[in-house]
Amino acid sequence: MISAENRDEERLRRIEAVTDATLSRLDVADLFDELLDRVRDLLQVDTAAILLLDVAARQLVATAAKGLEEEVRRGFRVSVGRGFAGQIALTRRPVVLERVTVDRVVNPVLLQVGVQSLLGVPIMARGELVGVLHVGTLSPRRFTPDDVRLLELAADRVGLASRARANALDQAAALALQRSLIPTELPEVPGLEMAARYVPGHASGVGGDWYDVFTLPSGALGVVVGDVSGHGLQSAVVMGRIRSALRAYALVCDDPAEALALLDRKVVHFEAGSLTTALYAMISPDRSRVHLSLAGHPRPVLAVPGQANTMIDAHIDPPLGTGRQRPQRHTTVIDFPPGAILVSYTDGLVERRGEVLDAGIARLMAAIPQAPVETVCATVMATLDAEQPADDIALLALRRLPG
Repeated sequence: MISAENRDEERLRRIEAVTDATLSRLDVADLFDELLDRVRDLLQVDTAAILLLDVAARQLVATAAKGLEEEVRRGFRVSVGRGFAGQIALTRRPVVLERVTVDRVVNPVLLQVGVQSLLGVPIMARGELVGVLHVGTLSPRRFTPDDVRLLELAADRVGLASRARANALDQAAALALQRSLIPTELPEVPGLEMAARYVPGHASGVGGDWYDVFTLPSGALGVVVGDVSGHGLQSAVVMGRIRSALRAYALVCDDPAEALALLDRKVVHFEAGSLTTALYAMISPDRSRVHLSLAGHPRPVLAVPGQANTMIDAHIDPPLGTGRQRPQRHTTVIDFPPGAILVSYTDGLVERRGEVLDAGIARLMAAIPQAPVETVCATVMATLDAEQPADDIALLALRRLPG
């Protein structure tokens, strides 16, 4: 005859095998469905449910259920701290109800179904609360410590799956956002040709670097290259807001320094903690001059036919978002003769670990050929070995057409 201890050990081996192998190959929805079935079978219970945490609302949301499907269909929510599930979320500890009463639960479906006893555990991932997993019986039941352990093992699997799903959704959202903000095609502008490259340096494929080109009512061309600190969805969101704000300020400011000053105030007030560098240039309607302002950003390179490539001698003002009280910002005006090439970039192009910055800048200046801008970008990326960078890279090259 098999002892109670051996039966419990066998149940633990079964649930560990399920959570470590079979379920790892399922997508999240199927995983939840299969896991709840297995939990009901192993614990010999009538109901099982997963409620995931809505962080913004501080509420638990019924996400998957067996025997309590109606609570999912109704979209049942309960605030953290309220009722049975809310108490588990608040304390982050298992809770056992040997007798379900109206004053202990707030979910009407539990009462309608006739649940008599409940066991619930928190779902955690990396030390953070993800939700609650609970099981119930239609007859009185005294749950044991081994029952609690079994349910905690299942909750661990739910936590891992939920975290993976959240990370995947964040990455997908960030990629979609970034792709919508970085131009896939640059505008065709009389008198100029342009080309660009963007290469992510982070495993997520998402960063805060961007470039932008837009025409202004005056006929001038606005050119932006920027870098928001960090990676992932948050950086992409901040980058999108900063990009849109700069476009708006460009419509009301004829001076790049003035536009960046307004943008700095916006970043300090609304994007606290987000350090951003930016280059904003306005190319005159006749394309003969460039008005340039730099907010903590690397100086661009100018390649003029018949002359050595040079780094533009422009003042580098503080980055956006430092919190300084309205630092003075400067605009540099340079000639942009026919055939000249203006190359702007983010620091990931020239910075290398264990190497002084000047070495990367020297390689960049030497790499820029007198050629169409597509060739310029391809040559620079190949020469600086920038196809698989350690940091994000944005590169934008503009050439004033001869004649």
